[in-house]
Amino acid sequence: MLKKMGFSKKENALQFPKEESYPKPPINYQPLMKEFIRLGTQFVGYRDYTKKLEGDLAESNKRADALAVKLKQSEENRQKAEKDAATVQDLRERLHKAETSLSDNITQQSAREAEILSRLESQCRRFVRRTHQEYEVDGPVGDELLDALTLAEIHGDEARDGLENAEAGLLKLFPYFFPKKETPPTFVELAKTFNGPEDLGLKLRQEGLKIGVEGTIALTANSQQDVDWSKVGNIGEMETKKWQSLIRAAKPSTRPILSFLGVKPAPAPSASKPEVK
Repeated sequence: MLKKMGFSKKENALQFPKEESYPKPPINYQPLMKEFIRLGTQFVGYRDYTKKLEGDLAESNKRADALAVKLKQSEENRQKAEKDAATVQDLRERLHKAETSLSDNITQQSAREAEILSRLESQCRRFVRRTHQEYEVDGPVGDELLDALTLAEIHGDEARDGLENAEAGLLKLFPYFFPKKETPPTFVELAKTFNGPEDLGLKLRQEGLKIGVEGTIALTANSQQDVDWSKVGNIGEMETKKWQSLIRAAKPSTRPILSFLGVKPAPAPSASKPEVK
């Protein structure tokens, strides 16, 4: 357009055409220049505005990037918060289950302790009925279960002492009542042996009377005296008083005989009529 208007461009200069080159009649360039100036002004304004927009856009991009970073961090924080919340919820559920389980265990433990306490008290009452000996805990600790256990231990100690003494006594008596049997290996079997249907005391007494009668007859025979044993053995019609009188009269003569037989007479021997079956 500049060439059509007669302008030529040189470096760092703008030359106008020579006067003779202007067309005739002369052209009024003022409106055109104003338009160029207006366009140039608008161009400069648009350029500045464009630069400002570019700056604003760059700033917006920075802010957008910063917001994106914050959004990413916010999303990460949200995910972490959700994960922590899930963990907390899981911990709450586990804690609730643990509390429920603990409560159930406490209930079961209380019921178990109550049952143990009842059984210990029942055993103590059985000991009292059989031993006729009642005890009290010296310095109770205030715990019913421990106090009942202490009382049961006291009765248990008494029972052990009684069993030891009973076993020692039965072992001494066993050879006399059962001379042909072997001693049982356990206390229970030993006690059952003495607790049979047979009256062992009567049996032992009869054995002793038998030995005494046999010894008396043997000593009488040794004295070479004539004795009608059929009359001696006929005591069916003898009264008890007469029998007791005869026993008292015979006492002075029994001691040397018992001494010969190796038997020490009892301090107060029975003068009752012997039981014969």
